[in-house]
This record gives sequence, structure tokens and C-alpha cells, in this order.
Amino acid sequence: MIKKIKTLEQQELMPGFKGRFVHTNSSTIAFWEIKKGSILPEHHHIHEQTTQIIEGQLELTINGKTNILAPGTIAVIPSNSKHSGKALTDCKITDTFCPVREDYK
Repeated sequence: MIKKIKTLEQQELMPGFKGRFVHTNSSTIAFWEIKKGSILPEHHHIHEQTTQIIEGQLELTINGKTNILAPGTIAVIPSNSKHSGKALTDCKITDTFCPVREDYK
């Protein structure tokens, strides 16, 4: 399968978070556009996750430790780790999840 990312259906799964998703047999890739000021409430899940910043700045807290992520940075979020975030600017980020995020289908 080959697709242009911008042609994938965009879904707003929470206020300010619009995503486009690709699902493989074992993972999900999420291409997010996040509005400045949008909040990702603290949560955790069984999925291993990486978060790569493409544009903008994202404040990300993982297990109580807060960092400001900028373009060219990637965060690794282990399975069941509490994490939260806030978009300090408009952001474009790419998340990967393993296993597949069934709730994003």
C-alpha cells in the first residue's frame, strides 16, 4: 500500500488533535496536527509509543518528568507509562504505537 499522507481521512479524536492513521499488522502510525494550547490529559496504555516532532513545540511529561520537544526530537514512551502534553505552538507530530491502536481505527 502506498498513499499520500494528506489524502488519508483526518479525524479529530479530542479537541485540538486532528490525526491521520496508518495501521499495519503490528503497529499504528499517527500523523497529528495539534492546535496551540491543546492539552493531552495524563493517561497510560499498553502500547509502546514514540513521538517525533516535525513542526512546533510540545511540552511532554512522561512519568513525572517534563521536557520541551522541538523539531528533530523523538521521545520514547514505554508501555504503561503515565504521560501528558501541551502544544506550546501549533504542532505536527508523528506517533508510532505497538501493538495496533484498535481505538484509532
